[in-house]
Amino acid sequence: MSSEDNLRRFTSLQLLNFCIGFFGLQFAWQMRIILSGPLTESLGASPLLYGLIWLAGPVTGIVVQPIIGALSDNTFTKFGRRVPYLFFGALFGAIGLILLPKSEFLSGLFGQNHPTWLALFIAAVFIWVIDACVNAAQGPYRALVPDNMKKSQHAIANSYLSFAIGLGSVVAAGTAPFLKWAFNYQMSVDAQFTMAGIAFILGMLWTCFTFRENVPSKEVMIEKKLEAKKCASKSFVENVKEFLSTSPEVGKICLVQFFAWIGLMSLMIFFTQYVVHILYQIPNTADLAPNIIETFAAKQAEAQNFSSICFAFFNLICFIIAIPIAKMAEIRGNKSVHAVSLLIMALAYLLMACQPNKVTILAGMGLAGIGWASTLALPFAMLSKYIKEGTEGSAMGIFNIFISAPQVLVCTLLAWFINKSTFVQDNYINNHYDYAFLFGALMLIISAFITMSVKEKEE
Repeated sequence: MSSEDNLRRFTSLQLLNFCIGFFGLQFAWQMRIILSGPLTESLGASPLLYGLIWLAGPVTGIVVQPIIGALSDNTFTKFGRRVPYLFFGALFGAIGLILLPKSEFLSGLFGQNHPTWLALFIAAVFIWVIDACVNAAQGPYRALVPDNMKKSQHAIANSYLSFAIGLGSVVAAGTAPFLKWAFNYQMSVDAQFTMAGIAFILGMLWTCFTFRENVPSKEVMIEKKLEAKKCASKSFVENVKEFLSTSPEVGKICLVQFFAWIGLMSLMIFFTQYVVHILYQIPNTADLAPNIIETFAAKQAEAQNFSSICFAFFNLICFIIAIPIAKMAEIRGNKSVHAVSLLIMALAYLLMACQPNKVTILAGMGLAGIGWASTLALPFAMLSKYIKEGTEGSAMGIFNIFISAPQVLVCTLLAWFINKSTFVQDNYINNHYDYAFLFGALMLIISAFITMSVKEKEE
């Protein structure tokens, strides 16, 4: 927002305070990742239909983040530039989270003779609302880093966000298994989504009220308003072209994200289904009669709890390694650390695909957490050196296209392939969700090699 000289250095305590809202955001998204598969399958979704519902994330990311990013660049209120988007994104996202598990009840309000697909349609709408709101809050939140912090702190600030993402995910994923282990209380899906909605709004409110955005002088304000309006007057395609033409390295960093996020979403979207159907050998319940589905209910709850434990461990490693990985990147360089992290994650995928047992899956998720921590921080640190002042929100929104677009491939082509890849197990039909890890590993390896070709800009 203003020149580098006018930006203050943040202490460790201030950086921790800064990322509390992101803790709430990730808490919400983690719960949506873990439970949306079993929830939509119980309403009749096939693997392909589930993948299409998952399009909510990438489509809203492609559409919402660039628009909201550009709008936030051109927003100047007494509440700040980015804060209004954080608040309203969290508010409507929390409402969607609380109502999502009530989709079947809400469909009943249309009468006893309502179509059988109505509950699934309502659930899909709420998932789209949740993902749109997460994207509306996430882009402006990321833009707070280049807005308010010196370039020398960008890597560590993004690593603190990785720290918050890891912690938020650990708490979100670990709560239900912990209550079952400690008190033999099985937390309902409804209660878990409600908890996520509350965490989302409370965490974001904390950031909105305690984080002070950088306020420029009147002269700088006028200059930046003109710059933002100039950017806003351009077409979306023009802004994308200008962003990519900044440097050949920007294009490479975008490709790094593109292939890495294909690999990441192969895990995020299909991991719970992999645990349920491959590890626990529960058949595809979408087409089974209710009385047969009921016989798998206890095993299904156990499988979902184990999936939550794995996600908790995955994010615990992210939480633990987030700050050290930034420190290592300062010494060894962002690209070297990121490339090695991606290769470790690819190795973890291959381990889980080839040895489907609890020990290897849990260990694999731990190793994958290293790549997750790196992806959440280091590409943003590499990119932030090329962002033009006054266009931070727009730049982050455009960069998000290379996170969201690859997810479309996972939600469509990979989901279609898994839907077609069936096998018979104990006289029931099941799907090869393990193929997601083989495909994901290949994408991560490609991303790692592109990373090594990037020439980082010197401070």
